[in-house]
Amino acid sequence: MEELRNNMDFDLLVTNIETAVKDARETISTKINNNVVDSYWTVGRYIVEFEQDGNNKAEYGKNLLSNLSKELTLRLGKGFGRSNLNNMRRFYLYYPNLNISSKLTWSHICELIKIDDDLERAFYEKQCVIENWSYRTLKKQIESSLFLRLAASRDKEGILSLAQQGQIVQTPDDIIKDTYTLNF
Repeated sequence: MEELRNNMDFDLLVTNIETAVKDARETISTKINNNVVDSYWTVGRYIVEFEQDGNNKAEYGKNLLSNLSKELTLRLGKGFGRSNLNNMRRFYLYYPNLNISSKLTWSHICELIKIDDDLERAFYEKQCVIENWSYRTLKKQIESSLFLRLAASRDKEGILSLAQQGQIVQTPDDIIKDTYTLNF
């Protein structure tokens, strides 16, 4: 066995197997995520179509999502709480053609559909894909109002750079926040 470990061919074998397994895991993960997103969009479509009952505008049933949640949870298990069903519904309403990047997870989508403004939502969606933002990074950028800061800024490239790289500490003033004046 010791001879095998020192053999370059053996190292190549191990590396090739490792790469194949990691690639397969990544592919499986992506396919699972895409199927989850597709099925949640479909659930949202079914809910909206049921609410609208052929009408242009929905007449919202007060207990539809609560009753649906109870029944689906009994039949399918976790993941069908009232709030998640509402997210699926909103997902369908905001993306009626399911035109969303396969790079986005359900967690990303749940953050994006909290944004009512179409332009702002599209901005964060594109930045997620371009910058490969994790869910936490997306949430942080939304909470820090990146879109609004960019919209109001003259130094858009500077703010985008800050969003991508974070704050670079060069002087003590970069860490110390402005003082607050509190009136009691």
